[in-house]
Amino acid sequence: MSTGVATIWLDRPEKANALSAAAVDSLSAQVAAVIADPAVHTLVFRGRGKHFCTGFDLSGLEAETDATLRERFVALEKLLQAVWHAPVRTVAVATGRAWGAGADLFASCDLRACTAEATIRFPGTAFGIVLGTRRLVELVGWDRARPLVTEGATHDAAAALAAGLATDHVEGDIEAWVAARCAPPAADRETLKQVREATRPDHRAADLASLVRSASRPGLVRRIEAYRAGLKK
Repeated sequence: MSTGVATIWLDRPEKANALSAAAVDSLSAQVAAVIADPAVHTLVFRGRGKHFCTGFDLSGLEAETDATLRERFVALEKLLQAVWHAPVRTVAVATGRAWGAGADLFASCDLRACTAEATIRFPGTAFGIVLGTRRLVELVGWDRARPLVTEGATHDAAAALAAGLATDHVEGDIEAWVAARCAPPAADRETLKQVREATRPDHRAADLASLVRSASRPGLVRRIEAYRAGLKK
């Protein structure tokens, strides 16, 4: 970790950094540790290997139930809320695919950088999940969020920048970009916390309730199976 900058790596490159239940738990613990460290002013998320994060790890879907999947989505939502309200600058660097849960994590950060080959997609509504939608609309507005959340649109780096979904385009050395972009901010942590509170109303309870309502509709496993089958056509 550079002075004041903590990097959390999504570290399952063999699974394209797809998030298992254990991976979400680990990320949540790491985020909590960073927030508790007063020496940290910037939290950076990066992915090992080709992709930032391709979403939920559904390789064991046959062992899941609607209830266990709902619990996993709730844990993810709580992680995203922690990032969205963190009293530090948050940064995500999207390489390759930032899809599903990866797109939601990307959109929860302050600085959102894309490399040239990055793509961003929010497929959750295709299987009936409402997760991160209000935050996305707060970030880019309904007209820009609508095709992403209701039509399954995929943005490349240029489209993400044009929509305001990405803030930066990284060319060349990512380490150099991080070093240049993550200098200590003018505002200290307490001031940033107050800025967050002044500019980001706390909708955590309502956002969680919306997610739980969508995830509690019977047939979640079946809808995800149908979604996966459609990807293979």
